[in-house]
Amino acid sequence: MEKTQKATQLWKVLKKQKAALAILAFFIIMPFFSPYFLTGTNMSALMLQVTILLIMAFGVTFCIVSGECDLSLGTNMCLAGILSIQLQQYLPLLAILLVVLLVGLAVGAINAFIIVDQGANSFICTLGMMMVLRGVSLVASNGKPVSGASEAYVHFGNGKFLGINFITWLAIAMFFVCWWVMTHTQFGRNCFAVGGDKGVASYSGINVKRHKRMTFLISAMCAALAGFCFSAELNSGSATYGENTALLVNCGVVVGGTPFNGGYGGIVQSLIGIFLLGVLENAMSLKNVSSYYQQLIRGIVIVFVIAMDCYARKKKREDV
Repeated sequence: MEKTQKATQLWKVLKKQKAALAILAFFIIMPFFSPYFLTGTNMSALMLQVTILLIMAFGVTFCIVSGECDLSLGTNMCLAGILSIQLQQYLPLLAILLVVLLVGLAVGAINAFIIVDQGANSFICTLGMMMVLRGVSLVASNGKPVSGASEAYVHFGNGKFLGINFITWLAIAMFFVCWWVMTHTQFGRNCFAVGGDKGVASYSGINVKRHKRMTFLISAMCAALAGFCFSAELNSGSATYGENTALLVNCGVVVGGTPFNGGYGGIVQSLIGIFLLGVLENAMSLKNVSSYYQQLIRGIVIVFVIAMDCYARKKKREDV
């Protein structure tokens, strides 16, 4: 009887999380279509595939839960990667990381100033910043990929501990830190309050502007860190790497269950959403699906999961 109750509770939790159900379906169905899907090698490749997206997703989740978005993530990542490569002949690795994070902080500060202090729409503003950073990346790299020459940098990007890449361990550590901040600190609770109703949050004593500034700084610094890690993995940087990254990350967060208007969701939901996109892409690659069809299928899955989640929330409101 107790096992039945636990199974029922687990099913209720899964029903609330459509992306988790989709992942479960993939893990049940895919082994019948590809014997390589559940192998250790493929699972390791899958984890590495989603690592960079997760690092950015954990940062931008604070923005989205607070009712904002950040579309400059991808080009911020590209610029950070190019700088990480080009500064290797001048600075040690830790100093490069510090410079990259400071550049990311500056990007976040500009976004915050225009959006929070000047009242601009975050979607339009960060879209413009995305274009600006792409131009800066093209100028900085002369429109060509740049390669690194630091063995320590390559080791950081490709080294392993207990069979798991260093950068994946970093993403795991970031998950626990961001989850703790979101669920156990005043700042995390303020994210939900501001995203739910910024007017009520302001009357409650929350400094809404200061809070939103912080979320853009966190998002931009996480994007810069992702760029440092991604270029270390590839040992190269390019202005073309992040063309669709911002959309994938923001869509992944939303697919996981954190709506663009904010108010609820969280780090766990972002993990599930990004992981779903990673599993989908991995499955299509194993089946040698054409890149054109991959784009189509990815879009259909994103729209379907979001539509199902919205329908479930609407039905719940109607029942209430």
